[in-house]
Amino acid sequence: MKRNERSMTSKAVPVSLTFMMAASVLSACSGGAPASTTGTGKGAAADNGPPTEISIFTEFSTPEPPAADNPVTKEFEKRTNTKLTITWASPNAWEEKQNVMLASGDMPDLMKIKDMKQTQAITMIKQGAFWDLTPYLKDYKNLSAYPQEIMDSVKVNGKQYILPSVRPLHGSSFFNIRQDWLDNVGLKMPHTMDEFYAALKAFVDKDPDKNGKADTYGFNGKNWEKVIDIFNKSNGKWKLQDGKLVDTDLEQGTRDGLIYLNKMYKDKILPEDFVAMKTTDFENMAKAGKVGVQVDTTEGVFRATEGAQKLDPKADFVAMTYLESAAGKMVPTGSGFAGLYVIPKKVPEAKMKKILALMDYGASEEGFELACYGLKDIHFTVVDGFKTATEQAVKDSVSQSSFGKIFERFDPYLWAYRVGMPKATFERNKKIVDERGNYGVPDVSIGLMSDIDLKMGPDYKKKMDDMKVKVIMGKEPIESWDAMVKMYKADANYMKMIDEFNKSYQDRKNSK
Repeated sequence: MKRNERSMTSKAVPVSLTFMMAASVLSACSGGAPASTTGTGKGAAADNGPPTEISIFTEFSTPEPPAADNPVTKEFEKRTNTKLTITWASPNAWEEKQNVMLASGDMPDLMKIKDMKQTQAITMIKQGAFWDLTPYLKDYKNLSAYPQEIMDSVKVNGKQYILPSVRPLHGSSFFNIRQDWLDNVGLKMPHTMDEFYAALKAFVDKDPDKNGKADTYGFNGKNWEKVIDIFNKSNGKWKLQDGKLVDTDLEQGTRDGLIYLNKMYKDKILPEDFVAMKTTDFENMAKAGKVGVQVDTTEGVFRATEGAQKLDPKADFVAMTYLESAAGKMVPTGSGFAGLYVIPKKVPEAKMKKILALMDYGASEEGFELACYGLKDIHFTVVDGFKTATEQAVKDSVSQSSFGKIFERFDPYLWAYRVGMPKATFERNKKIVDERGNYGVPDVSIGLMSDIDLKMGPDYKKKMDDMKVKVIMGKEPIESWDAMVKMYKADANYMKMIDEFNKSYQDRKNSK
């Protein structure tokens, strides 16, 4: 980004030291009384032998990763009779590091991969590089409680090689808008794409932060592809139409979305260098009060709200319920997971079972409470029915965004709250999560496979994404996109890839 009045700092904004959460809420990080056992039956984590050494690769979204001697890590080790070595990757480096590990074969005992489109990992699963967990999961009470539709969506060849890092189906990443800025420019919550554009333009032109400077943007550009999804009423590249999968990259909606984004760019709603920005840059921009729309989960955006409130106490990012194009009203339904765990086949069976026992404990109320809140009277206290995190919790990076990335239990309102969020915001978010169920559009391609996509899909995607960015930035006219679509419609391999995805969809449908 150019160093002018619209420039922003990339320095991380410290998080608040005071977190509050209703203790009565029995959700992902429960405030209920700790269970006396793990409740896992045969899969119970505790045993009387020597500690099992387990190496883990995962991600974090806190300002700093937990240190090796973190007291929460030590407590997990104590409760599960393990010795944990955790490698934490930042959001900016996670995918790159996972690819290096997969390519080298030098993998930890438990490894987190990004999604079902991780070509190398899926290929390795098919080649037998990871444990098939299907026969074992029934022995682990809490893991067995994960919703079947989520577990089914991550099966490969009908088998459960993958343990999803479970998340709710509603409340996932979508547009969050500064309600206080809407109030300042005299606009209501937008629902149509025309209203959305008018709000974003006002955030550029009408001094929404009232500082007398032209130093704000409408949208920072994070996950700009979601704009195209709205024009297609799809959740990603594929949508279901008349019983068949349709590739939206070849549809009119994608063309319309590109024209819309190009207009955004020309009107300076988007930062000039949005394509080069990293995940942390987008969030820091929102925290610094420089942008009116940030894409994040319903609860995750509270990090940006907390940061912006340091500059303006009225700052308030509100999750949007839906947006409407000519294709209809929509909001993406979540995949049901935020990353996927696999266990390499080189791990002995006994250790594999111990890893499942560890994850099963983390999926219990007690285990996930430890992950999200830490240790009572060290990382949190309970005052007037509320859990309040201490300064030590921040120092130790105890959060849903660190240990909560490993240890998960399913709760439909997990994405409605975050530690530090006022109860009123939590209650507002619950209503938004519920209402999104009326407009949710799922990603119909999760778990579907195509041999051509595994081999050629990444190259197709790169070329298409490159052209999309050039069109958005005005480096190529929309006619260049039209020519690319025409080229791929004449590409036999590309069209066969579409057929293979449709066959995979029909095979899955017929197997139910």
